[in-house]
Amino acid sequence: MTALLTAYNQFETRLLGLGWLKGLSLLAIRIYLAQFFFFAGLTKIQSWSTTVALFADEYKVPVLPPELAAAMATTAELSLPVLLVLGLLSRFAAAGLFVMTLVVTLFVYPDYAENYFLLLLSFAIVANGGGLFSVDHWLGRKR
Repeated sequence: MTALLTAYNQFETRLLGLGWLKGLSLLAIRIYLAQFFFFAGLTKIQSWSTTVALFADEYKVPVLPPELAAAMATTAELSLPVLLVLGLLSRFAAAGLFVMTLVVTLFVYPDYAENYFLLLLSFAIVANGGGLFSVDHWLGRKR
């Protein structure tokens, strides 16, 4: 058993030395989240009247008027993914998508399993930042 633990520790130490592997994983997460939300935003602007009707009748977002909620969601879905792909303000962008997904999960579609996956992925970016392959990383190195 000791030999197995030693081998595993050596393997893990080698993986930790591969910073690019974590960076590549975070890049893949950022791209997945970005394409998911960006295409959702494009769908909203392609049929704006339908989008507002959905926010009024089906989503019933608390507190906000449907037009404002639709505009805010669409703006977030079209702008935050751009930041994610670039890795610019990655934590901010992921936090915005996390909060938006959380609201949808709590108030609109609590049984929609994909929302929990999106929450998990966006939290990974909030917790780790954009990673090695991000503008955030390269700007941080210049300080």
